[in-house]
Amino acid sequence: MKFEDIDKLAISTLRLLSVDQVASAQSGHPGAPLGLAPTAHVLWRHMKFNPKNVGWINKDRFVLSNGHACALLYSLLHLSGYDYSIDDLKQFRHLNSRTPGHPEAELPGIETTTGPLGQGIANSVGLAIAQANFAATYNKPNDNMIISDSYTYVFLGDGCLQEGVASEACSLAGHLKLGNLIVFYDDNKITIDGKTQLSFDEDVLKRFEAYGWETLTVENGDEDLNAISDALERAQNNKDQPSIIKVTTTIGFGSLNQGKEVVHGSPLKEDDVKQIKKKFGFDPNKSFVVPQEVYDFYKNNIINPGIEVNKKWDQILETYLAKYPKEGEEIKRRLNEALPSNWDHCLPTFKPEDSSMATRKLSEIVLTKIVHELPEVIGGSADLTLSNLTKAKDSVDFQPPQSGIGDYSGRYIRYGIREHAMGAIMNGISAYGANFKPYGGTFLNFVSYGVGALRLAAISNEPVIWVATHDSIGLGEDGPTHQPIETLTHLRAIPNLHVWRPADGNETVAAYKCAIESKHTPSVIALSRQNLPQLEGSCHKKSLYGAYIIYDVENPDVIITSTGSEVYLCIEAAKLLKKRSNPIKARVISQPDFHSFNKQTKEYQLSIYPDSVPVVSVEAGATYIWSRYAHESIGINRFGCSGKGLDVYKYFSLVPEEIAKKVDIILKSYEGKVVYSPINKVLPL
Repeated sequence: MKFEDIDKLAISTLRLLSVDQVASAQSGHPGAPLGLAPTAHVLWRHMKFNPKNVGWINKDRFVLSNGHACALLYSLLHLSGYDYSIDDLKQFRHLNSRTPGHPEAELPGIETTTGPLGQGIANSVGLAIAQANFAATYNKPNDNMIISDSYTYVFLGDGCLQEGVASEACSLAGHLKLGNLIVFYDDNKITIDGKTQLSFDEDVLKRFEAYGWETLTVENGDEDLNAISDALERAQNNKDQPSIIKVTTTIGFGSLNQGKEVVHGSPLKEDDVKQIKKKFGFDPNKSFVVPQEVYDFYKNNIINPGIEVNKKWDQILETYLAKYPKEGEEIKRRLNEALPSNWDHCLPTFKPEDSSMATRKLSEIVLTKIVHELPEVIGGSADLTLSNLTKAKDSVDFQPPQSGIGDYSGRYIRYGIREHAMGAIMNGISAYGANFKPYGGTFLNFVSYGVGALRLAAISNEPVIWVATHDSIGLGEDGPTHQPIETLTHLRAIPNLHVWRPADGNETVAAYKCAIESKHTPSVIALSRQNLPQLEGSCHKKSLYGAYIIYDVENPDVIITSTGSEVYLCIEAAKLLKKRSNPIKARVISQPDFHSFNKQTKEYQLSIYPDSVPVVSVEAGATYIWSRYAHESIGINRFGCSGKGLDVYKYFSLVPEEIAKKVDIILKSYEGKVVYSPINKVLPL
């Protein structure tokens, strides 16, 4: 690729648009954009994308893992014909602008929400996995029918490389030999605190070489466009390894404070802005300037070629659809992000006379049905396959073909002991498109390791599925380090997150149906290790409301509400209360998902928790969040203990007899008092 003076002018334009955004906001990070602009420009000249068709499945993906450098990304997107005006750039970091302080995935041209360091590179591994699987599933190389051959490109810095999630994800990427993943490491030797030598002096390329990556170096990333281009082309030609290109740059290049930490996260001072514009040949008194020849260059050399590549791909797809109608219909459906009509016919129904079973085993039954029905479902476990029961019968591992243990068309991912990376990788798989439905298994307690990624899934509306087994003190002997006490409360406090805790098979079916059909909300499905009975009164359709009456009495004296493995204990406690000499009529509510219940009408919510009836919650965990629905709570507000599961339940008085005693005591304290439903809050939830 040949570079001329116009390339240098375009790079200066990118640099100054980024400086102007940060100066206008008086907030942001000008240093990395000034250093990375040459690499970004060269990469953009190699990438294929169509700004008029942002959902094109075979576009190259770009992820800015060092998301604080987003002023550079917005500048690139503006020049590249995406829907970002100069006025949008002027609103950088302003309230409700289209140019927020870190990239957000709902905006055009932004693949994943980044900001917390390390997440973007881990997302990118997911994007690369999704592309490799889509290609292996549908490409017809013998007929030259290639509908998927895109790359995922990443910018990251020293901050991302210090985060553990990046190490986890890059280790897995090397194992999987993802040759479609190319990373540019901005080696500017600066973090917020100062020189990286304060805390980080490892040899990054040796580390990645040990991971199994190709490692390349560009000595002068500030100006040597040919070296950047040559390294990129070499990485593109390596189909058997992911590649990392260390590009040595000067943070804040051109600034009076170049090479210093002060330029990392603070706007340039006014005199600095003026001198840098003058240095790059621009009018120091004008802002947000784009020479027409730069617009023209990007249009003729980047935008229009991308549009043409997209048109040729459309023709290939049209021929493909005619020649391979079965696969073609499947591709069309997936690209439309639709499920097959009647897809849920595969879901089982459970009856009270069916065998008691752990909900993790019920999950395996349901998940196997779904995996066989839906080719877009792809997932695995963080080295707990035999405990999580996440591997569908007869499924093939997603592995490099040369490994002899699977291939890229396989849909079971061996994440290894990498919970945080698993979560972030799932986010990337979901972000790829093609209706991918990723799931990943671990113990509920260890979802906490990945909650940073789970939170970002909720923010960016990625409907990933966490299969979280061993959900309570019922796991027994492993003790308090493994028994989740506060985890459900923590997860339920995250906005836009389904946290399912099913009580039996039908509720497990509901959890998966909701999770698979969700388009914008991730799910955690918390599952028991111990066997639970199939409950009379359980119903997957009613479960989808989030809460429903599972054991009813007329004119109840008290309502007992619960989730998961405690629901049947509450039903037994209600039966004991009914048999007393002075009978107490107790209605039992199963509330498997707070998020779904919170979306129901006020009328429905009050039908579950009406006025005039005290509500007591029972759950083997922290009680705090139950105040939204219950007047009193029975639970565990301390860490668990080691012992057989049933013994631990008895130790914490979570058995029917003790629950009945506590409900009786609670009910007596409410005698003669006016009771209002906890649902009747002045302010909405």
